[in-house]
Amino acid sequence: MSPGVPEDSTGGKASAKGWRPLSWLSRAGQFFFALSFSSLTRRIVSLNLAGLVALVASILYLSQFRAGLIDARAQSLLVQAEIIAGAIAASATVQTNAITIDPDRLLDLKPGESYGGAEDYSPLDFPINPERVAPVLRTLISPTKTRARIYDPNGGLLLDSRSLENVLRLDLPPPALQPGIFERATIAVRTWLNRGDLPLYRELGPENGNGYEEVANALQGQKRSMVRVNSRGEVIVSVAVPVLRSRAIHGALMLSTQGDDIDQMVTAERLAILKVGGVAAAVMIMLSLLLASTIAGPVRRLADSAERVRRRIKTRVEIPDFTRRRDEIGHLSGALRDMTSALYSRIEAIETFAADVAHELKNPLTSLRSAVETLPLARNEISRARLLEVIEHDVKRLDRLISDISDASRLDAELQRQDTMPVDLRRLLATLASVANETKLGHDVAVEVRFEGRTPTDSLSVPGHDSRLGQVISNLLSNAQSFSEPGNKVRLTCRRVRSEIEIVVDDDGPGIREDALERIFERFYTDRPHQGFGQNSGLGLSISKQIIEAHGGRIWAENRAGPADAAGAPTVAGARFVVRLPAL
Repeated sequence: MSPGVPEDSTGGKASAKGWRPLSWLSRAGQFFFALSFSSLTRRIVSLNLAGLVALVASILYLSQFRAGLIDARAQSLLVQAEIIAGAIAASATVQTNAITIDPDRLLDLKPGESYGGAEDYSPLDFPINPERVAPVLRTLISPTKTRARIYDPNGGLLLDSRSLENVLRLDLPPPALQPGIFERATIAVRTWLNRGDLPLYRELGPENGNGYEEVANALQGQKRSMVRVNSRGEVIVSVAVPVLRSRAIHGALMLSTQGDDIDQMVTAERLAILKVGGVAAAVMIMLSLLLASTIAGPVRRLADSAERVRRRIKTRVEIPDFTRRRDEIGHLSGALRDMTSALYSRIEAIETFAADVAHELKNPLTSLRSAVETLPLARNEISRARLLEVIEHDVKRLDRLISDISDASRLDAELQRQDTMPVDLRRLLATLASVANETKLGHDVAVEVRFEGRTPTDSLSVPGHDSRLGQVISNLLSNAQSFSEPGNKVRLTCRRVRSEIEIVVDDDGPGIREDALERIFERFYTDRPHQGFGQNSGLGLSISKQIIEAHGGRIWAENRAGPADAAGAPTVAGARFVVRLPAL
């Protein structure tokens, strides 16, 4: 059997074409399954669906549609009732021109009297004839699916369309069966939706027609409609109109809807809305998942990568690159990548620094150990004094190294903890120059300070830490003095260059070798042929560069060009250190 192709139930191999959709569906299922466990995905889907559910629920209530439907139904029933009442009045009463003559009464007539006087005429003499009403009522009511009841002037029931012969089975009330759990729940929900402030409909006895408000009003000559809810939560709309003939009220006609007439229409609308809501929910879920895949997926990958960075031992972990996205995810990816690169750079710097420290400390310790081991073997006081001098030199060198290493190691943490403050370079540089001229640190080299600007009051302030910036300038001045010949001057110049403040330290020393212009800022690098070995730790310029870069500035070294020599070759007039800091 070839690998990767499943075998069907007949023993044959399924085609690769039939296998690919299954693989695609499997991958899609895994993708959506993974998304479903993302809290961010769940929140996006839930919030989007919550708005849709609220919208669908409010539409399903259909208060305005239901009220309008009830009003329209009541109006149509009133029109229908008036038409039927007119038909009943025209054909269901005894004809007025068919007068029955009583011979005995004719003999009792006095001279001048006529038979059938006004006192003998009464609407009650012409009651509604149920036998004549039934066919008309059956014909007019059957297609409308409504219930018709005719009451006499006293409120007694004359005719009910439910009791007519040949009435369609559809109009008959359903048999009284005990409702099940689902039906009872449906009735409860429907009652809650429909009840509101509507009165409850009750079936009254045949002699109690006046118990219906609309019938009572109709028997008084007024049209009336009522809306009620029955015990099954179904809306019942009923109207009553008087049956009039010759302005006399012969009875009342009451029309009412079947129990589920209006509810069927409302339910049909609700089902249509549910279908539309279902389609909208499916579309919204798909769109939410797609939206979440563009947010939750990249965020999860970034979080996993950050977790691997935290747990990494030897390998370098790369943060996924989403910087091509012009959104917050792209910004987050770029920030994490920059932070990770800075972290790895710091780790590498710490490892290198530790190696350099170990190497630099090992040299004086080796020399110190040799001197200590040789000291007992010294044959005279001169050798012993020389060994003690070596031991003292190495101890001072170790003390200097440890002090500079401690200063360099806590520099970053100190700069991060302290808030920057405006530093007035005029006052700072003037103070440092005055201190250098007073101490001179064993060098007969003066420091001259000059501020350049359009006016003497031009602002020369930078944001930073005055103590650390003072440490940088003091180190540069000390280096310049140590490389200068006695009697020369070190020139300290400060000026504004566009949006930066530039500080320049010039000396008249031998300058810096071209191959050492960049290396002099490396840790533990020294190039002082005129001084003895071990007099400097080689961390001064490295610390200075670290401080300036922490202030967002730059520092570099260059040689000042002097006059050409006899052969026309350029000479070096001295070294120059340039510091630039962002101005306030």
